[in-house]
Amino acid sequence: MTQEQDKDLPLKADLARLDRLLGEVLREQAGDEVYHEMQAIPLAHHTHDNRALAMLERLSPQATTALVRACGLYAQLFNIAEDLHHTRRRRAHRQAGSAPQQGSLARALSHLQQEGVSLGRLTGMLADANVTAVLTAHPTEVQRQSVLDGHRAVRRFLACLHYPDVTPDDETDLELRLRRVILTLWQTSEIRHFKLSVADEIENGVAYHPLSFFTALPRIYDMLGRGIQQHWGERPKLPSFLRIGSWIGGDRDGNPNVDATVLRYASTRQAETAFTHYFYELSGLYRELSLSSRLVKVSDEVAALAALSPDTETSRAEEPYRLALAHIEARLSATAAALGLTKRGRWSAGEPYAHAQAVIEDLEQIAASLAANGSAILAGGRLLRLKRALDVFGFYLMPLDLRQHAGIHASVVAELFSHAGLEEYLALDEAARIRVLRRELATPRPLYSPYLAYGAEAQKELAIFREAARIKAALGDGAITQCIISNCAAVSDLLALALLMKETGLLRIVDGQPVGSVNIVPLFETIGDLRAGAAIMQALFELPWYRQLLQSRDMLQEVMLGYSDSNKDGGYLTSQWELYQAESRLVKVFAAAGVKLQLFHGRGGSVGRGGGPSYEAIMAQPAGSVAGHIRITEQGEVITSKFSDPDLAVRNLEALVAATLEATLSGSHSNEADSSILSELSDHAYAAYRALVETPGFMQYFLEATPVRAIAKLNIGSRPASRKSLTSIQDLRAIPWVFSWSQSRVMLPGWYGVGSAVAAFIERHGDSGISQLQTLYQSSPFLRMALENMEQVLAKVDLELAQRYAGLVSDQALSASLFATISSEWQRSVDALYTITGNQRLLQHNPTLARSLDTRLPYLDAMGALQVELLRRLRENPDDEEALAAIHLTINGVAAGLRNSG
Repeated sequence: MTQEQDKDLPLKADLARLDRLLGEVLREQAGDEVYHEMQAIPLAHHTHDNRALAMLERLSPQATTALVRACGLYAQLFNIAEDLHHTRRRRAHRQAGSAPQQGSLARALSHLQQEGVSLGRLTGMLADANVTAVLTAHPTEVQRQSVLDGHRAVRRFLACLHYPDVTPDDETDLELRLRRVILTLWQTSEIRHFKLSVADEIENGVAYHPLSFFTALPRIYDMLGRGIQQHWGERPKLPSFLRIGSWIGGDRDGNPNVDATVLRYASTRQAETAFTHYFYELSGLYRELSLSSRLVKVSDEVAALAALSPDTETSRAEEPYRLALAHIEARLSATAAALGLTKRGRWSAGEPYAHAQAVIEDLEQIAASLAANGSAILAGGRLLRLKRALDVFGFYLMPLDLRQHAGIHASVVAELFSHAGLEEYLALDEAARIRVLRRELATPRPLYSPYLAYGAEAQKELAIFREAARIKAALGDGAITQCIISNCAAVSDLLALALLMKETGLLRIVDGQPVGSVNIVPLFETIGDLRAGAAIMQALFELPWYRQLLQSRDMLQEVMLGYSDSNKDGGYLTSQWELYQAESRLVKVFAAAGVKLQLFHGRGGSVGRGGGPSYEAIMAQPAGSVAGHIRITEQGEVITSKFSDPDLAVRNLEALVAATLEATLSGSHSNEADSSILSELSDHAYAAYRALVETPGFMQYFLEATPVRAIAKLNIGSRPASRKSLTSIQDLRAIPWVFSWSQSRVMLPGWYGVGSAVAAFIERHGDSGISQLQTLYQSSPFLRMALENMEQVLAKVDLELAQRYAGLVSDQALSASLFATISSEWQRSVDALYTITGNQRLLQHNPTLARSLDTRLPYLDAMGALQVELLRRLRENPDDEEALAAIHLTINGVAAGLRNSG
């Protein structure tokens, strides 16, 4: 047995156990027929036995649904076992004293210390840093919270089974618990019978804090502090530069359901979640700090806090720390009451805290007293974690982003102008728009009048901004810090938002100078927007008024880059390269203007939407584009896979921090790409991609050869699948575009065009072209990341299955032609990958993913084949609700199995 196989023995044991227990449940609940069909799937896969149509003809609709559910549940259980195994392997590496792994803080700090980075430089960078993972409600999470709760229970019981002191009785008991959970999952509906509301999405978002973030973030700060002490001999006080953000409840772009009431609900639920945690931790501290005044001394400051305590129990009279903590809890409870929250502590008395820092200051008095009186070790642990939590989460839990389409902002400005008797704003050209906006921004005089009637859209938008100002005043300035403009295409788009902020108190004119309380963030999404972005920002920075505004924001400007729409617009390679070039141009423009750049990467879970390992993605950014500042969206099913428990959250957030440190401080980090080679490749890839999507009938092929229409009926989000209709690729949202190609196993957005680009390059340059590409692959983190991510996608493509989907297209001549084009391009892309990397098979250097796919593909392929036949049945009978329900189950199962499909 090889060493690699030996390492995987615990995983194999877990999979065998789960397979057996699921089989028992399946046999009991669905009968022998379904059980035997399930057992036959792996063999049928390896022998390429086409069973799908035969199964559908042989099985009743109920049995078919049961089989689909069984395949999906197996994929879910496999994910859990695999994640647990990864955690186990990381612990084994640490126990063995192995060299720190890539993406770990230990490796990053060791690397920086070896390069001679001083402690002062490191702490100076951290003092100005901002690393944020932003949760979004983009709808690719198809699993319900009830199902995810079951998954967490499975993980917990599997982990217990590997404890070294587990007894046979323990094993029997844990297996019984596992079987109960699997039965519960089997009897729980995976598919929502209702459409998610924004309130549901808000609840789902805040749920990850008690699940993982409250534990994970303090742990990362502690790891970083200990690592710095190990390498530099001193443990500095670390600022709270790592945060979790959200735009669930603040993102209106394309979602008519988000208004001021929803924004208020989001901020309230977030605050209640934070306060619940603080009360829990204070209660724990109260239990722990039972120190008696007969045995220890306390500082005068703690004695003063204790004297104000509402805790009048006689037994507490000689326990000053408990008395002081009761006072803190009472004031925090009074704070919750003043904020209108439902959460309360055990006591409620005293003056409400003005802000979270005031709570921290009281806790600091307790920590200082402990340190000064022989109890320093007690100032660590729960007390230290609580102080960090208050600093990170404040009274608001997560900073909420606001986002709206530039066209909506312009319409509201136009209405304000119209009611004020000013110019017809929408009729003005760009220069005139800038001129009139600068005029209005220079004066504190408002345009809005409460005595005039405005349209519903204008009232709604203005109400959201007013609510944002109220939230910031109540919960803290950090509660809302960003206003994002989607489809930003001109300087006037940023100034229009500034005017709306001025009208609602988010921007004030003080002594003739503009003072902003939130960042104005342009989102450049399409290929054209990315190319124009740097010029827009340069023109903006040349406006004296805007530079004055930036001075009130510490001369920091955020720019958001959209991975999804740029991919849908230009294809995989062109999107990646245009994003890279846009960042490089922005770095130069910002440096020349003396403005700090903070990039916000709008990435999705799939490679086609910017997904892939975060560490490699950050390390592949252009030089100077990170500089300690990076925000990244986390969406859909990826949130669950990254943050569903503390260990997973620590691993993924640690990689984010480690990469930011290295990309910012490492002198050896350089990612200068050969623009001539990559621009030529991009041009060819773009031509190939546009030729495909502009082929007459392509949209018909997409709509009929993927389950996109069924996905549009799946209750996985509060937003519609398209902005207008499902007849135009421009109007289709990028998420269902990528999600649908994943379901049909074409995975087109993650690779199409690369093969043609490389073939054209080699045809033009010959053998020297091959040498150039191979050399660039070795030297360029950008190209290496792009090709390695593409390789993972290519390995998930199944053209045999995709051809079955193509068989659903009513125009078979069109279908045959387009499928042949897609198949040829896939082969060219695989050949290109082999030529550049020297590999001879897909995933040659990624045995972990190869093993994972080998185990799950039989069940994914079976679900895909069943999905095709069910789609055929549904199209023959559109009213077949049973078929639609079964299709939704296959979508759920395939998404769970592929993991990063949306």
